Amino acid sequence: MKDMLRLFLFIIVVAINFSISPSSALDFLFNSFGSKTNGTDLILINDCWVDSTVIRLTNDSNQFSFGRAYYPTKLKMKRGTATNSSILTSFSTSFVFSILPEIASSPGFGLCFVLTNFTSPPGALASQYFGLFSNATVATVAPLLAVEFDTGQNPEFNDPDDNHIGVDLNNIESAKHVPAGYYSSSSNESFVPVRMRNGQNIHAWIDFDGDNFEINVTIAPIGVSKPPRPTLNFKDPAIANYVSNEMYVGFSASKTNWIEARRVLAWSLSDTGVAREINTTNFPTFLPPSSSSSLSAGAVAGIVIGCVMGFLIICASTGYYWYWRKNKLKAQEEDEIEEWELEYWPHRFSYEELSKATKGFSNDELLGSGGFGRVYKGTLANNNNNNSTEMAVKCVNHDSKQGLKEFMAEISSMGRLQHKNLVQMRGWCRKGNELMLVYDYMPNGSLNNWIFGKPKKLLGWKQRRQILADVAEGLNYLHHGWDQVVVHRDIKSGNILLDSEMRGRLGDFGLAKLYQQGEVPNTTRVVGTLGYLAPELATVSSPTSASDVYSFGVVILEVACGRRPLDMGKGEEEEEAVLMDWVRNLYGQGKICEAADARIRQEFEAEEMELVLKLGLACCHPDPTRRPTMSEVVAVLVGQEVAATPKELLSDLARGAVDADFSGGDDPREDAPLQP
Repeated sequence: MKDMLRLFLFIIVVAINFSISPSSALDFLFNSFGSKTNGTDLILINDCWVDSTVIRLTNDSNQFSFGRAYYPTKLKMKRGTATNSSILTSFSTSFVFSILPEIASSPGFGLCFVLTNFTSPPGALASQYFGLFSNATVATVAPLLAVEFDTGQNPEFNDPDDNHIGVDLNNIESAKHVPAGYYSSSSNESFVPVRMRNGQNIHAWIDFDGDNFEINVTIAPIGVSKPPRPTLNFKDPAIANYVSNEMYVGFSASKTNWIEARRVLAWSLSDTGVAREINTTNFPTFLPPSSSSSLSAGAVAGIVIGCVMGFLIICASTGYYWYWRKNKLKAQEEDEIEEWELEYWPHRFSYEELSKATKGFSNDELLGSGGFGRVYKGTLANNNNNNSTEMAVKCVNHDSKQGLKEFMAEISSMGRLQHKNLVQMRGWCRKGNELMLVYDYMPNGSLNNWIFGKPKKLLGWKQRRQILADVAEGLNYLHHGWDQVVVHRDIKSGNILLDSEMRGRLGDFGLAKLYQQGEVPNTTRVVGTLGYLAPELATVSSPTSASDVYSFGVVILEVACGRRPLDMGKGEEEEEAVLMDWVRNLYGQGKICEAADARIRQEFEAEEMELVLKLGLACCHPDPTRRPTMSEVVAVLVGQEVAATPKELLSDLARGAVDADFSGGDDPREDAPLQP
């Protein structure tokens, strides 16, 4: 009987050991990457490619480029037992990388080592998002864990500097970051900084301890043995929330206009022990070329002869030189890049590029003009292929009272804003005090032309509501998606542009001002467009996110009603000229749906139109504190169809924002705000 019991216990122990042993161990070593590296050796995504013996993660010739390289076999991250189904795997990996910008002072981006569910994470953006993450207002869908080797400083992500290492858990903002460097093996373990962006080959080690939910990251230049103390230590049980059963493992990087070559030279990984040693000898080097050189006697003689000939040529062309100097020197000085300009992002175009793209800023290419400048359509040829890029070039009437450098700092901040419902800034140009901003070209023009103009096809209700939802999400990103609040200050249908798919994008940040979360905005003048201005601006003149909400409420009403905010030719009574007053009056009579655009009355359900109109009125409440936030507006507009689920969509939050503003039996016209 005892023998049977012992045998039974032995079988249980063997079964448990078998269940927690790796079913498919992962152990590989690439001392280099040959030209035959393909989908059987690595999965190369988008702009990732093999250049001789190294992996290049981005394509220098593409403006917004990103690339990823993965090992084709997934790493098993969770190994289950009968009592615990989420034991995390431990693994060790090491790799050698090199980062070298074309211009040392240009903005940097770096690269990531990544664990992800999908080879292409949904919503991933290029530029400072590593080609992995979406913007701050949209959570990454897939469980995703990355170690970033970041060579750029993005204040909106709380980056400490432009040379750091961080652990990212499903978010571009690191859970922990430290300066790049290593601790020497001497007795005092002094910290030795390592500049990751000068082209030197850097050896990185990552040790993932699944049992203790711990990640150790170590770096050192090639030739330095692995330091005894890790550069970064991150230990948190929350790590388990950011891994799934099986995940791809690899690298990812992205860029914008600035060229920064990211190379992976070697890679090893093991989930059964310490990763195999990489042979670091005979690696190619990518250091910037040295400016020093030695000259032979023949070279010296050649230089002397050349100097003599050059002197003769200069003497013969003195008159032409002075003529050229008189007529061209001023233009060169105006277009010269000053040192401070190199701090700013995004791309700086030359004046010649933009002049050629817009056919000399021809009136034939003029898209529109306003108080803040003229906008031209431009076509920028791509020298690498036969394709061309369409863009909009806005020539800004610069306010001389504001310093040029301060203005460019603001434009730089605007360039970092990235959201699918914002018109993306692609670059800028300065010629003297003349400024040109380059944006994505929106082929379907502005929303007001589709509502009040004579479009080829009437914009239907379904499209109108989608556009309102698009713009609401973009404005919500400006208000809540950054470490700084961006107050647009000129929300109107004319500043809502439609892309090739008729999706709405909010544009024209010429009036926008940035201020830190919680600060009071500092401005001394009221700007905006008559009919869209919040009533408090008449006395306070301090725009806030609430005043943006008011302007957006006016847009909601004009889109739903098909009427301009102010139209003195509309109706027999004076109050009917003010759209918001007219809708509130109909609301007080219980006939709010009569305000809807008669041209689309067969396309909507009454409950849905009533909800949207009431939302517009709620946004236009005369008391700024009683207006909904853009987060609440998005919750209403992005909800399910009202006709299908009216009670579910009118959540408590939406009900409070919409219905409470006009409850209590008061005449809704008594609270009507003063019109500017």
